[in-house]
Amino acid sequence: MSVASVTTRATVPPRGAKAPRQKKEKQGRLAFWLLLPAGVAVFGVIIYPVIRTLIISFFDVNSALATVTPFVGLRNYTDVLTSGSFWAAMGRTLYFTLVSTALELALGLVVAGLLNAKLKARWLFRAVVVIPWAIPTIVNAAMWKGIFNAQYGALNAMLTQLGIIDQYQAWLGDPGTALNMVIFADVWKTTPLVAFFLLAGLNSIPGELYDSAKIDRASWPRIFRSIVLPMLVPSISIVLVLRTIEAFKVFDIIYAMTRGGPVNGTQTVAYYAYMTAFSDQKFGLGSALSFVIVLVILVLTTIYLRVLRRSEMSLL
Repeated sequence: MSVASVTTRATVPPRGAKAPRQKKEKQGRLAFWLLLPAGVAVFGVIIYPVIRTLIISFFDVNSALATVTPFVGLRNYTDVLTSGSFWAAMGRTLYFTLVSTALELALGLVVAGLLNAKLKARWLFRAVVVIPWAIPTIVNAAMWKGIFNAQYGALNAMLTQLGIIDQYQAWLGDPGTALNMVIFADVWKTTPLVAFFLLAGLNSIPGELYDSAKIDRASWPRIFRSIVLPMLVPSISIVLVLRTIEAFKVFDIIYAMTRGGPVNGTQTVAYYAYMTAFSDQKFGLGSALSFVIVLVILVLTTIYLRVLRRSEMSLL
């Protein structure tokens, strides 16, 4: 047998075996066709509307049927930033965001501690706690709107029977209390979600740390400050970022409970953008408002993360 025939037989792949390159190309084509529907959906639902909104923000679009839309550059953005109504809505939004997020974090930490305790029927307690979060936002808003009703609300009836108030109050009819009532409804619904995020962080803390702290006779405040809080910083970071984004662009519960009233007392910046774009038909101005909201959320998120990182370093 010649050397050439031996070399030829050695280089020829076995019958039925596929070349690695062809196999990779086939897998790549399969992955492309599998991901194509998701890519089209993401482009159609997210990317294209964002790009379209950005383009509209530079034009004077005052009607959905407008055929002529003059280019105005940054005028819509300057109109937004010099509007007193915008800054008033921004102030209410910041108040809603800070108060609701702080209450949800504080109450969520307490609830997470109870959920993490070794109690009988702990699974039942966890199932009951998740119910408020499972209720749709519109249903939650309608329920609390009925509870706060000035004529037949359950809150007025309870406070009157307890002797706390003498007569029924219009909780959603006064600008000074309406926003706080909406915050209460939002906190009631969202606290379970925060609690379960923090519960996941508590479950990740090794039990040996608690045992060592008990051996050293450390008090519970000391254990919380030195062990629990530093270990919960990643979970708290996630909660703060998610809740800041959601609270800052709050719309549905405002729409269902107060429609932004009374006297714009609950009109947040997202609701203000909605009214500007769809009620006033100022689509260019509404689009500029939307991107201003996005920029503010990015700034707040960055500040949160930096503050938490510094707090984590100081605790360690």
